[in-house]
Amino acid sequence: KTGGGILLLDDWNRADIRFIQAVMELVDRQEYISWKLPKDWHIILSTNPDNGDYHVNTLDEAQKGRFFNVEMKFDVDCWAEWAERSGMDSRCINFVLMNPEMVQKVQPRVMTRFFNKISYIKDFQSSLGKIERDGESSVGLEFATAFCLFINNKLDKLPNPKNLLTHKDYDKVKEVMIDAIGKDSSYRADIAAVITRRLLNYSLFMVKEKQMNNDVIERIVKFSTEDMLTNDLKYYLVNNLLNQERSTFQKIMMNPQIMKMAVK
Repeated sequence: KTGGGILLLDDWNRADIRFIQAVMELVDRQEYISWKLPKDWHIILSTNPDNGDYHVNTLDEAQKGRFFNVEMKFDVDCWAEWAERSGMDSRCINFVLMNPEMVQKVQPRVMTRFFNKISYIKDFQSSLGKIERDGESSVGLEFATAFCLFINNKLDKLPNPKNLLTHKDYDKVKEVMIDAIGKDSSYRADIAAVITRRLLNYSLFMVKEKQMNNDVIERIVKFSTEDMLTNDLKYYLVNNLLNQERSTFQKIMMNPQIMKMAVK
């Protein structure tokens, strides 16, 4: 391969100690016996934490001093963007956005596998027992209980961003939005924030998939100027769309309300 590349060695500290030592030479000298790293290639080693929760080999300070160390942390916004692009079950994305603290209690990879396992179920409420059992055996009792409470409160019924952006009948969409978010004294700021985040992520997904069109952009203008969302959420939506895909969404600046909002 020309132009360089990356050699990724996953779960490196689970390997036999002899392999770890060989990799150390490869990192240090870019070669090991008959192996040689091509020009402009780089090595990335992934490891599991050495905190007693994983079966790993402890690395000494001399080994750690041979490469840069970066500790990866879960970011709910990054996960939500990835989940939108990957076609993750919309109900599960909503749960994570509404309960980001729950992800601190379970490995994100395990959580994602659990979501994929139950995504075939059309009606979560009618299969609550199965979901609870599957959840306890994978993501744990506390996470499973919170997810079942989410279902019992009918929060798995929140509108899908694809339907909100592409449904032809805007009056129907507006009715669904208000029913989910509420208004005046019944307004649910937490639900409004989740829906706004989903609208942003799905809009960016549509741009990347070349599915964005004038009808959807006009729908975004309506969401950003009417009274369903609070001003801070409308600003959040407009500002992020313009920052991330200005060339696509530049035309929304033709609306005087959005122009005023964007130049604040």
